Amino acid sequence: MPIVKTKKAIEEIQSGEVLEIHPTDKGAKVDLTAWVKSGGHELLKDIEEEGIFKFRVQKA
Repeated sequence: MPIVKTKKAIEEIQSGEVLEIHPTDKGAKVDLTAWVKSGGHELLKDIEEEGIFKFRVQKA
C-alpha cells in the first residue's frame, strides 16, 4: 500500500519538491527504495525510529 499512496502523492508535487513518507510496513524499505530508483527520483533520507520508517524522496 505505501507504493500506491506514494505514487499518487508524488504525482501531485512538482519536480524537485520533497515528499516525506512514514510507512509502518516492514517491506516498505525494500519496496520504496526500488520504486524511487526505478522512477529516477532521489532518496534523501531513509531511517527507522521505533518501528516507523521515515523516507524523504525528491521528485525527479
